[in-house]
Amino acid sequence: MLGSIRRGLVAVGAAAALLLSGCASAAGPAGQARDAGYIAGDGIVTEIPQDRRTSPGSFSGPVATGGEFDSAELDGVALVNFWYAACPPCRVEAPVLAELHAEYGDRVDFIGINVRDGGAQATAFEEEFAIEYPSVLDDVSAQGQLAFAGVVAPNAVPSTIILDAEGRVAARVSGAVTDTSILSTLLREELER
Repeated sequence: MLGSIRRGLVAVGAAAALLLSGCASAAGPAGQARDAGYIAGDGIVTEIPQDRRTSPGSFSGPVATGGEFDSAELDGVALVNFWYAACPPCRVEAPVLAELHAEYGDRVDFIGINVRDGGAQATAFEEEFAIEYPSVLDDVSAQGQLAFAGVVAPNAVPSTIILDAEGRVAARVSGAVTDTSILSTLLREELER
């Protein structure tokens, strides 16, 4: 009797493994499910101690509203947000980012990195949510994504990364921010250093 139960459990386990491997093979870049289009973050905040901070690589690319952006333009504390227009959590956090930019935009550089859209889609999103800072169109080159991959990967869309005054990665929020409190605290801490 126990032998047949064990064989049954082994068969169930093997079937589950096959199902899971099937899901994994349907995944796209970085484990994203192709039909979902994004990996939802869990809202976890990762803060990096000052003595362990490193700078991301350089990146550049076309801006949604025209022109070019080069990361060498970032000067001091910066907020870098990874997003795209059809991402539901990106739509949730867009008003929060617009509010933060209104409050901190004169002291903090804000830059969006759009991981999927062309200029028309990105611009329509920015107009809808009153986003007044630029976004790099990173869908073709992925320079912006790769620049952070070796330091603190933007492992979900959306992800928001805070750079300190020296241009080093200070913190990452993985997933949508639903109010200004977390990012406001992180920005204040870096501005006060």
